[in-house]
Parts: sequence; structure tokens; C-alpha cells
Amino acid sequence: MTTTTETTTVKGAVGTAHTRVEGRDKVTGAARYAGELPFANLAHGWLVPSTIARGRVRSVEADPVLAMPGVLAVLCHGNAPRVDANYEGTLGRPDPVVALFQHDRVPFVGWPVAMVVAETSEQAREAAEALVVHYDQEPHDVEFSAGRPGTYLPEGDGMRVEKGDLDAQLAASAHVVDAEYTTPEEHHISMEPHAATARWDNGRLEIVDSNQGSTWVADEIAKLFSLDPSSVRVLSEHVGGAFGSKGLRVHQVLAVMASTMLDRPVRVVLTRRQMFSLVGYRSPTTQRVRLGAEPDGRLRAFEHQGQSLSSTVHEFVETSAGYGRPMYAADAHHTTNRVVRLDVPTPTWVRAPGEAPGSFAVESALDELAEKCGMDPIALRVRNEPAVGPVSGLPFSSRNLLACFDEGARRFGWADRDPRPGLRREGRWLLGTGTAAATFPVLVAPSTAAVTAEADGTYTVRITAADVGTGARTALTLIAADVLEVPADRVQVRIGDSDFGHAMLAGGSMGTRSWGWAVTAAARELREKLVPGGHIPPDGITVRSDTSAVLGTLSEKERHSFGAQFAEVAVDVATGEVRVRRMLGIFAAGRIVNPLTARSQFIGGMTWGLSMALHEEAVRDRASGALVSPDLVGYHVAAHADVPRIEADWVADPDADDPVGIKGIGEIGIVGAAAAVANAVWHATGVRHRTLPIRPDRVLRAGVLPGATGAVPGDESRA
Repeated sequence: MTTTTETTTVKGAVGTAHTRVEGRDKVTGAARYAGELPFANLAHGWLVPSTIARGRVRSVEADPVLAMPGVLAVLCHGNAPRVDANYEGTLGRPDPVVALFQHDRVPFVGWPVAMVVAETSEQAREAAEALVVHYDQEPHDVEFSAGRPGTYLPEGDGMRVEKGDLDAQLAASAHVVDAEYTTPEEHHISMEPHAATARWDNGRLEIVDSNQGSTWVADEIAKLFSLDPSSVRVLSEHVGGAFGSKGLRVHQVLAVMASTMLDRPVRVVLTRRQMFSLVGYRSPTTQRVRLGAEPDGRLRAFEHQGQSLSSTVHEFVETSAGYGRPMYAADAHHTTNRVVRLDVPTPTWVRAPGEAPGSFAVESALDELAEKCGMDPIALRVRNEPAVGPVSGLPFSSRNLLACFDEGARRFGWADRDPRPGLRREGRWLLGTGTAAATFPVLVAPSTAAVTAEADGTYTVRITAADVGTGARTALTLIAADVLEVPADRVQVRIGDSDFGHAMLAGGSMGTRSWGWAVTAAARELREKLVPGGHIPPDGITVRSDTSAVLGTLSEKERHSFGAQFAEVAVDVATGEVRVRRMLGIFAAGRIVNPLTARSQFIGGMTWGLSMALHEEAVRDRASGALVSPDLVGYHVAAHADVPRIEADWVADPDADDPVGIKGIGEIGIVGAAAAVANAVWHATGVRHRTLPIRPDRVLRAGVLPGATGAVPGDESRA
């Protein structure tokens, strides 16, 4: 059967609010996640993590466990398949933790030392908990602090960037801020745990996974196990959150190992406690910011030194000092990122890596400088608005930060604010408002896509995108519909299958931008091939795109999204509790494809910023090297109910260099939010909080509320 193309055109899908195309499936349970799909003859693996922070595995007493009901195998360093982690992947060398069971070394608490495979998950768990592992324990070091021995400057671009004579400009400044800010270890806490099922089918390895990029994981697995890339297929249709944690992790590797040994499908699902050790986290930071300014607030000197930690087996740097490089003009501009190696798991990317903790330090310091200069915090930022990149000297693709502040100030009622701290009070509550800027780089990476005109008059898009809860599948539907000039309900987008070809992973706020570019190119070429009234064969007409060449022609510019964050807080004078009453974020983040899901992304990021400011804090026990509360009982995450009124909106800011005008919105919602809350707490109480989270005990110890016991040096200071 053949059909003909229609001549009626429909445009305007992009920019119109649209419910998620898979929304009904998700709320009714029809959408199956990686840990839910049924497989015949499925076995289950349960990980056994180390209980020591440093040392060696002396022995694994597998025999008693192998005699337990349903147990099929115990994998450990003595019998596991060999792998080769000495390769360069999509994002560089892999964390050696994925080279499972290749040696007896233990570099941190939670390191995988064995896995039990059984007929049911209950049998696997019972046996794993019964498995006895003997260790030769060694002294460990998990203590992180500013400038501690072993801290070093990593190699690579962006670790140190310097312009101008910093000491001279500081000496010539009328006003100087010199302060240290600290942020704690923070975790991703995606709702869906990390899960994967591996099976061999006619010599081909298939993995059903929860990840941020199926081609990424397929490529890494092929390299790790020395397989032909064409023999590995990774599927990841629905993902219940990721935030930087769902790349190649131990669960996929374990599933492949066990499936290979047993020649049957094996599923591995990490527990919440295991996720706290094995899927990465945001490193704690210590950050020193020095600002020097003229009497009118113009910056002469800007220095930002960031320090983070990494594991002894792999280097990852939380580049917090990079935040200010595109933000504020100064005669001298120095930024440095340093790291120290400890006996802890390796950190990784967490939503807005670098920018989230970096913005807390810089935007708090700017607020302190505004106080010293006797200026409004927004006016100070206007005074230091750069015409070109402050360090690079490159032109901005667009920079609408001031438009965000103008609109945000108007809607928040900023003009009515009395700048003096500690004056507003309602009963036992001290009230304050604060603001902060936000930025995140605009990135794009090569991707491929295929668009097919089907014989029934519909269109199918195939691209190895990942919808990690952002609404990417729906956004791509709207983009394709606009280019094809058809209603959105005539477009089906299929994602999450590595067989569809290379596509950028969902990360760095560049997923939809990268995928949308590829979909636009393929759909545009397909539309040009279709002749009105022409016949479409039964197998359809397909066009495939690859954006590698066109992206190589992009001119060099400073490309960023921007935003302005506002917060109002109430501080209880009796308990020190801080409650956020309202938040407002106004963003300049390119063309908004789907306002409905975009607003959810912004609000989700802002809520996470509130969580960062007041709640999130993973504490590591020095004696054991383990986290004190690796669960959602002891690690509190803010929810929407923690802020009665939260709004997010945007100003017009299409990117002229992008075919759709997209910049990217996944990260920027969290950037600056914690600083806005912290600045509001200062306005309410007259005390600066330079250590996150702003816990009630820290508020009380500041010494300005009834029952306080005095300020803690280096933690809080009186205005």
C-alpha cells in the first residue's frame, strides 16, 4: 500500500505548551522502567560493598553462600571475567570502579568486593548479606579542609586562568571583600535507582538500562569488555531522573559479567544506600573569593580559588572557580581550581557542576561588596556588566542578564525593599529578601537522527536521545512537527536505542539543543524531498542527518544562558529555622520549546537550590570513612512544599546560531538559587552565612538571636 503526502501545512508547535507525549503511560504505569521489564529465565544480582575504607580483600567465603536456596554464583576478584579499563571513552578515562573484581584492593567504603546472583532478588539479597568477606585493613584519610596537605593544581585547560596584576588592583581598591565559603558533599537522589538487565541473544549483547545516553554506555561497554561495537545494543526508553549520575556505572558491568558467566539474563538494581557510594556525588568545596572595587562599585580585582576532593583512584574536579569568568568585568581576574585525593568514592557531575557551588560563593561575595559600597545588589551587578567576555575578550552570542534583573525586580517588588538588615519582623519571624545572578554555558555536540515519512501519513523520528524526566521526547516531537509543518500528533519520536546511531548524551544542558539540531536537519531535508501529492512506498522514505560538519563551522563566542534569582525568607528567632516564603527566577535561556515542561525544569532546579541552601549535607565519619546517613532518612531533600510560592519565567533570548534558537535549560535553574536564599538570610538577620547548609544551629550560634552562644569564626559574621 502507498499513500500521498498532504499539502496542508501546520506550524507553531514550538513555543506552545504541550503535555508530555508519554505522560499518560507514566501516570498509569504503562511505562516500564529498566528494573521492571519482564524477561524469561531472569536471574538477579545483589552487590556486596566493602565495609572498610582502605586495604585489601584477604578472602571471600563463597561456599556457605553457594549452598543457600536459589544462589547461582558468587562473583569476586578470584573468578570474575577480565576487563580492560585502559581506554579513552566519550568523556575520557573511566572511573576504575567499573573495572570490577580485577584485583583485591579496596580504596573506599562501599567499593564492590563481590556480587551474589540468585533466582530471585530476595534470595540474592539474603545471600549477599550473609556473605563473609575478610580484609587486611589499612589507615585511611577522608578529612577535607581548605589548603590541607596534598592539595594540588590539576593539569588541563581551565584549572588556572589569570589576567592582570591581582595584588596591585587589590591594593588600589577602596573596598575589599576577602571571605571563605564552603559547601558540603551533595548527592543526586534520582527517584529511580540505577538498574540494568543484560542478556546475550545470538552472539549480541543487549542491555536494558537507565542512563543518560545509550550510545555512550554501549561504546563504553564495548571497550571495557573488548567487544565489537556493533555487537552491543543498549536500550533506555524511560529514565526516572539522572542529574549527572547515569552513565557507565557498576550495575551495567555487573549485569554483563553475570550474564556472560551464566548464559542467561541477569538484572542488577542498586539500593539507595549503594547509590550514595557508587554513582558519584558533588564534592564538598572550600572557596576563597577576593573582590576589590572602586567607591562606585566598579571591580578592579576578582579572585576565586576553589578546592574540591576526589578519590585516590580517579581524578574528578568540581570546577567551582569557573563560574565568574563570563560574569563580571575586572582589571585583574584570577581563578584557580585545586583538588585533593582522599580515601573516598569518586565525585562526578551533579546538576550545574561547578556553577552551583561556585555561584554560591561569588554571588554571596557580590552581596557583601554591595553592602560595603552602600549600593543596591542589582545596581552593583549592573555596574560590572561586561561588554565582552571578561577573560576571553570574545563577543557574547547574546547576554540578557540585565533584562532578567529588570523583569525579576519588577515582579518581585524589589524597589520597595529597605536595604538595611534585621528590620522586618512578623511576630517571632525575621524577614529578608535576597537576589543573585545565574549563568551556565551553552554547549552543543554532534548527533545523528533519522526521520521517516511513513506510508500512513505519519512521521517517525529515531534518535538516541535520553529523556531523563526533562520532557525531551516531547520537545523533539514539537521541533520535528514544526519543520515538517504537520500537527504534533502525526509525529512519533523513538529514543533511547543505541542502534539508532550516535547522539549526544543528556547532560551539560545540551541534550535538546544537540538533538534538536540533528532532527531539524533530517526533517528539513525530508520535507524538501517530499513532493505534494507524491507517493510514499510501504517502507516509507527516510532521511538521516549528522551535524558533525556544521557544528565545526560555528564561530568562537561566549555562549551562555543567564538568569536572576530572588528569594524571601523568614527566620525564627527562637529556633533558628529558616523558611523560604517565595522564590522567583527569571531566565534568558534561548528559545523555549515547550513552556509547560520548561517551567517545571526551572522550578525543579530552583527547589534544588533551596535544598542546597538549607538542607542537603552528606556527613562522612572520620573513624570509618563511611557516610553517616546514606539514605533519605538522614539526608533531607527539599520538595515543592518547602516553598509556598515559587515562580519561574523567562525573557526572549533566541540563539541566532541555533536552527531552533535553543540554548539549554536543564542546569541553570539551580545556579544562584542558594546564594539568593543566603543573601536573604543576611537581610533578615544581619548575619552572613558562608557555610551551607544554613542549619538552625548555625543560625543560633551566630549570636544575634535569643539563646545564641556566640559566633563561630569563619562560619558566620555580623553585618
